[in-house]
Amino acid sequence: MNTSDIAVEKGGVPAEGGKKKKSVREAYTSFGKEVKVFYGPEDLQGFDSQRDLGEPGAYPFTRGIYPTMYRNQLWTMRPYAGMATSEETNKRFKFLLKSGQTGLSLAFDLPTQLGMDSDDPQGKYDVGKLGVAVDTLDDMERIFEDIPLDRMSTSFTINSTAAVILAMYVLAAKKQGAVPEQLRGTVQNDILKEYVARGTWIFSPKPSMRLIADTIEYCINHIPRFNPISVSATHLCEYGAKAEQSVSLPFLNALAYIDEVLKRGYSIDQVAPLVVFHMAVGGRNFHLFEDVAKLRAGRRLWAKLMKERYGAKNPESMRLKFSTGALGGGMTAAEPLNNIARAAYFGLAAVLAGTRSLNMACFDEAYAIPTDLAIRTSLRVQQILAYETGVTDTVDPLAGSYYVESLTNQMEEQMRKTMADIESRGGIVKAIEEGALQRDLAKQSYELQERISRGEKVLVGVNRFTSQEEEKPLEVYRADAKIREAQITRLKAVKGRRDPKKVQETLSGLRQAAQNEENIFPALFPAVEARATIGEITATLKQVFGEYKEPRTV
Repeated sequence: MNTSDIAVEKGGVPAEGGKKKKSVREAYTSFGKEVKVFYGPEDLQGFDSQRDLGEPGAYPFTRGIYPTMYRNQLWTMRPYAGMATSEETNKRFKFLLKSGQTGLSLAFDLPTQLGMDSDDPQGKYDVGKLGVAVDTLDDMERIFEDIPLDRMSTSFTINSTAAVILAMYVLAAKKQGAVPEQLRGTVQNDILKEYVARGTWIFSPKPSMRLIADTIEYCINHIPRFNPISVSATHLCEYGAKAEQSVSLPFLNALAYIDEVLKRGYSIDQVAPLVVFHMAVGGRNFHLFEDVAKLRAGRRLWAKLMKERYGAKNPESMRLKFSTGALGGGMTAAEPLNNIARAAYFGLAAVLAGTRSLNMACFDEAYAIPTDLAIRTSLRVQQILAYETGVTDTVDPLAGSYYVESLTNQMEEQMRKTMADIESRGGIVKAIEEGALQRDLAKQSYELQERISRGEKVLVGVNRFTSQEEEKPLEVYRADAKIREAQITRLKAVKGRRDPKKVQETLSGLRQAAQNEENIFPALFPAVEARATIGEITATLKQVFGEYKEPRTV
């Protein structure tokens, strides 16, 4: 249940003097706790502002991970982009940078995410549809043509093939004259949530975790300013996770990745500073104060976990660094311009919670990849928040609110309970392998949809306050039907130019590294440089790792 949508009217109670009191709407948190009509000092008994909040930029970082936050530097405005071919994506990136965007976020089509080339028959309907098609290093170089990568922060939403994409990015940057030490950005590389909520896996959990550890290890030693993993909450939320679960479940995933790298002899202070998060705000079950409170509670809990469980000494290890995604699942197909208002409130929650970076869904999200108008409007919403509302003038402006601090405490308590419960049953990887977590979240998603269908959860323009006027046609993005044909022509040309012997030798080296349980990056770079395709590299790794078979969960 959510505080915003419970509308059970209680019967009136006679007041003093015989007058009938006005009925009061009941409200509950998403974890079922009753929300009071108002809060006061009695709701913060035992609260110690120094211990529980501290100063911004200081342990336990409840108020923010930097002392001055947006007074010193605004969050990175990073609309999610990537479409069709490398040329079209390059054109979209330049349009957004010219419009004031301050970082890049690249979306890939499904074949690229699944390690298939554009000429693979299994992916023939998806080439260039949900993002850009990348088959070889040539595609990556064209995406960033005339965009100086030594001065750009780039985020990649890629998981199973993250290592290959990172190798391509490093080589594309080198061609521009940039050295790896200069590169900034993030690869999502969060495979555990793919088994739960999204489905772009290739290998089973064990080799997948190894590839993630390889990527983190490579970044520790060669690209120290690049984040090799961004543990994501957004897909878990879209799949049914509630507010506190959207923090506690990614935390469990992150701890599993950290443990995997620690086995290689690294210290927590080498690993933790490179682990970042992509937290969620908004969605169909949005509640502004819960979204703010969960992220404040998350910062405090992460700091304690790193210090108390792992013995971290470096404050960088204790800082919860997160970008924020305003969920596209909260955008409705009905009355799509209402989504601009929704996105603004989602963005407000992220900023009040102290996000470092924000990408927001566009008003046409329910239909297709955003048009130029839609993505520019989404960017303008962020710019209005930053420059017209005053929300950036002070750090953590909701601190000290009886309600927000009480809710923050409750969120931390619920997160601890969720984490302890899953760990007592064998841990997050076991819960995923057995399908238990998938079943729980699917059930929650179903129950929410039932509430929407019954009208208990209000969606304006969908199940209440619907318009009777005929909607004007909405301009939507239409993918060019010839994208795949063009991409296959380009792929054939690359294969015709490359040295086949060198391709085979480098793929053989990659297979050997995988078999010998060596870090694959030293063998991956020569294969990518020889123009081995993403499909050929994936097929080589499948020879060693096999393929994952999904357990029955529903």
